[in-house]
Amino acid sequence: MSTERVRIVTDSACDLPQSVADELGIEIVPLTIRIDGVEYVDRADLTPAEFWAKCSQSPTLPETAAPAPGQFEAVYRKLAAEGATSIVAINLSAALSATMQSAELAARAVADTIQVTVVDSQQVTMGLGLVVSRAARLAAQGATHQAVVDLALSLAERTKVWGALDTLENLKKGGRIGGAKALLASALAIKPIIEVRDGKVEQGGKQRTRSKALQHVVDKVVEAGAIETLMVMHADCSDVDTFVEMLRPHHSGEIIVGDIGPVVGTHAGHGTIGVAFNTVG
Repeated sequence: MSTERVRIVTDSACDLPQSVADELGIEIVPLTIRIDGVEYVDRADLTPAEFWAKCSQSPTLPETAAPAPGQFEAVYRKLAAEGATSIVAINLSAALSATMQSAELAARAVADTIQVTVVDSQQVTMGLGLVVSRAARLAAQGATHQAVVDLALSLAERTKVWGALDTLENLKKGGRIGGAKALLASALAIKPIIEVRDGKVEQGGKQRTRSKALQHVVDKVVEAGAIETLMVMHADCSDVDTFVEMLRPHHSGEIIVGDIGPVVGTHAGHGTIGVAFNTVG
């Protein structure tokens, strides 16, 4: 029997259902969200439903902030005290947030207490959740620290996220897209498709209707060929069950469904729906 007890730490941009995190012993360090001058701790102070309700009443876009290094340090020390032999911290894409920087500063602060390896998932939302949950499953089986790190790095390269946005309003408000572009797209009722590529959110195409946009995302899953894990994330979408049924013929395994939380929802907007999957390595 392996005596290694590797524990996994991530951040709240992973959008993993809490039940999955609990089952796999994943520690989630929260980002904070500021709405109309009030600060909320993600997952603790604000459910996705409450977040969307507040957003609809606010004229300005919420702001998100990375956790402080001290928050990661406290979690690392807690896990060490609980008997962890090492930690793998897998975080939101470094190209999108300072979260990974905080995780790395904290890792240095506890270096004399416990070994911590920080991995850039190059992902966001359930793309991050996929890498994290797979690594945690391997760790739970008693795998070595290096084996868990290697799997996380491999999955970071093989994981894809595609999403269909319902509106460009948030990208426009947040300055992530030019106002003229957003205006033109909404006038034409275009549904933008986004893709996470090399750790950044890139334009992945556009469709004229919601149903075509959903089909486009399903097509991307089919085009990928053999996939191991498939997850669906959505921002308060009434058509999520329909979307899951569209995907079912193309994946024989379980499809985990999660809510897009405030961190990603702030930028993607209400009604965003998407997939995270990894190809066979």
